[in-house]
Amino acid sequence: MDNQPYEREGRQHTSRFSGLPISNWAIKGLFIYSSVLCLSLGKDFFVPIVFAFLLAQVFSPIRRFFDRIGVHPALTSVIIVGLLVIGITAITGAIIVPVSGYLHNLPRIEEDLQTKLSGISQALSGAFKASRQVADLLKSHAADVQQVELRGNGPLTSAALIVPAMLGQVLLTLILLLFLLASGDLFYEKLVEAMPTVQDKRRAMQIASDIERRLSRYLLTITVINASLGLVIGILLWLMGMPNPILFGVIAFACNFVPYLGPFASLTAGTAVALISFDGIGFSAAVAGMYLVIMAFEGHIVTPYFIGRRLQLNTVVVLIAVSFWAWLWSVIGMLLAVPLLVTLNVFCTHIAGLHGLGNFLSAGVDESGN
Repeated sequence: MDNQPYEREGRQHTSRFSGLPISNWAIKGLFIYSSVLCLSLGKDFFVPIVFAFLLAQVFSPIRRFFDRIGVHPALTSVIIVGLLVIGITAITGAIIVPVSGYLHNLPRIEEDLQTKLSGISQALSGAFKASRQVADLLKSHAADVQQVELRGNGPLTSAALIVPAMLGQVLLTLILLLFLLASGDLFYEKLVEAMPTVQDKRRAMQIASDIERRLSRYLLTITVINASLGLVIGILLWLMGMPNPILFGVIAFACNFVPYLGPFASLTAGTAVALISFDGIGFSAAVAGMYLVIMAFEGHIVTPYFIGRRLQLNTVVVLIAVSFWAWLWSVIGMLLAVPLLVTLNVFCTHIAGLHGLGNFLSAGVDESGN
């Protein structure tokens, strides 16, 4: 009897949203914060592992097909990874060689841009003048602050620091992918053995197979669409007389893996080079118009027809996910945003406690039939 007032007082401190104590919400918040912090600090470790596992989900159906016709998984994995190395090398070469030429002529390009955009610069001169005045004011107030000038931090120096780290991550990704594919279905077998009950084993296999099916369909389909987009843009730029049309076809192919932001970056790159390569702004406007027409057709007709019906993700959530992973893991995060969102949506479909989150992630279509 004496404990009843304390029990009533304890119940008053529960959250009216779910009946859980407020302390549980604080623990969940700390868990989310620590998870994000861990992913950020361990980016160099987690990115290759996540990338390798996603690629393994994509290529597992191909490896399994060759298993059925008698090809050893180790040989299939070597062929797949070898083709990936050839593709990455070809794409990198197609981008680096022309871009290095533009970087070599960067001073001349800046002068040409200033000349061609003189009218716009005059219109914006007032804004530039005001910004310079603000900068001078800030410098005058910060005169007593010691300033350190870093010399030699040009593009080449930055590239010399970044490229080895990127190569290391790519190498780790490919090696881990090789071992994952060569091991066959060992990962699934260990996953099933770790589940305590038959129902949990069945659910784990359903989740794993659904993730594999949806990711393989999505990534293989979007790769074909992006390759077709890059081919069309490259051919049209070649017909228009644009220099280095292969470069911009490859850029369109690579950038289109990133929703929303990628096509904009591809359009900007093509328009900027057209502006510095030809007199006036008429040709650059034509190039920008061509990009807009092709990308609008791809984004509103082709991709929704082949992918949209299966994916059915909330477009606002997709944009938020791309922005979040870009902030967390930069460019690689943008590439991984949609596959990770698809994976999370599969978990929400099969786990009863996450159905509310799955409904929020989806575009309003029942996911049970996917």
